[in-house]
Amino acid sequence: MSSATVLALPFTGRWSVRNSPTRRVPSHGTENLADRYAIDFIGVDEQHQSARAWDWRSVLATEPPERFLSHGRPVLAPLDGVVMAVHDGEDDHEAHRSLLTRVPYAWGRASREARGVSAMAGNYAVIAYPDMSAHILLAQLRRGSLRVEAGDQVGAGQQIAECGSSGNAQQPHVHLQAMDGPDPVHAQGLPVAFADFREWVHGVDPPYFVETGLPGEDSVVEPLPRS
Repeated sequence: MSSATVLALPFTGRWSVRNSPTRRVPSHGTENLADRYAIDFIGVDEQHQSARAWDWRSVLATEPPERFLSHGRPVLAPLDGVVMAVHDGEDDHEAHRSLLTRVPYAWGRASREARGVSAMAGNYAVIAYPDMSAHILLAQLRRGSLRVEAGDQVGAGQQIAECGSSGNAQQPHVHLQAMDGPDPVHAQGLPVAFADFREWVHGVDPPYFVETGLPGEDSVVEPLPRS
């Protein structure tokens, strides 16, 4: 991971890992929109459960985003840098946990992608290192929760928004990717790694303590307290 852009995890608490580049590259099955090394995080509790309820809607229908633990959790800047772009105004749609709704929703990805960045990323922020060596996109943010504007200076650990389910999201989660430019339409994806976190592999205690690395698919991570 020597060539990876090393970041802080963009949250506190425990989060489950989805679409990790440790599983495959491109991690989301496409090179489009600089997605090559993107990674997703879903908020969980101490039992590593992602939702507050499981009922008939979980099996047969869509579910309100508010029943998922990710929804509304703070999203933090993963680096010291400058905000290059923000987008707000996209609705947080219902979750598609049920296989009956998840499969048809996945089939609609191509039409969403054709509508552009906002249809895929939803509400988002792009933060760059001061030397512009990498640009970090944080996406699927909750509508109306953005606390930063283009041109703002931010520090690692500063809250910039809340987790939502805007854009291409089957349930509330945080999507993160590194790029070589500020516009995902024209940029290329860059490898990422994260510093100082615990990782539960397949939810089994005890966790590993990781100084620098990339968490694996379906593991659970928690950032270590900042010194």
